[in-house]
Amino acid sequence: MSLETVVEDIREEARTRAEEIRAEAEEEAEEILGDAESDAEEIRDEREQEVQRQIEQEREQRLSSATLQAKQERLKARRTALESVRERVEERLATLEDDRRETLTRELLDAALEELDSSNVDVYCRPEDEALLETILEEYDASLAGQRDCLGGVVVESSSSRVRVNNTFDALVEDVWEDEVREISDHLFDEAENEREQ
Repeated sequence: MSLETVVEDIREEARTRAEEIRAEAEEEAEEILGDAESDAEEIRDEREQEVQRQIEQEREQRLSSATLQAKQERLKARRTALESVRERVEERLATLEDDRRETLTRELLDAALEELDSSNVDVYCRPEDEALLETILEEYDASLAGQRDCLGGVVVESSSSRVRVNNTFDALVEDVWEDEVREISDHLFDEAENEREQ
């Protein structure tokens, strides 16, 4: 074997080894590149999912906020409507016809006297009803003692025990309102919603 053949064999072996190293390096580079692309794809997918979650969370927050605001606006509208209904009721009570006012005042006075079970009582009424009450009280063992700021009706006090019965229209409206406001509200707004649906 000549020196040239040995050199050529060494070169060939070196080329083969270099080719193997280059092939291994390319394979390793492709593997690294594939892993990097896979990692990049995973990171991109995770980021997309995170962005989607953030978008969904923000959408939910905005929807929740809008829903809450709409509920508040509906409640405000209900309160305003109910206040208007109550004002109309109070206005109608304040302007009752004389016969109806006299009948209701008598009934309220009778109920108060029955509750007090006393013959010595003082009666108070609104200034506009003084003449009416003086006429009514001629039939009772009671006297008109003064005025009260109210829509009508009477406040009756026992002189002996200082017990007071408030049978004013205002007190009755307040009692009925507290007991029935939910039903009134449901009735008013169920009708309004039914009309909108039709």
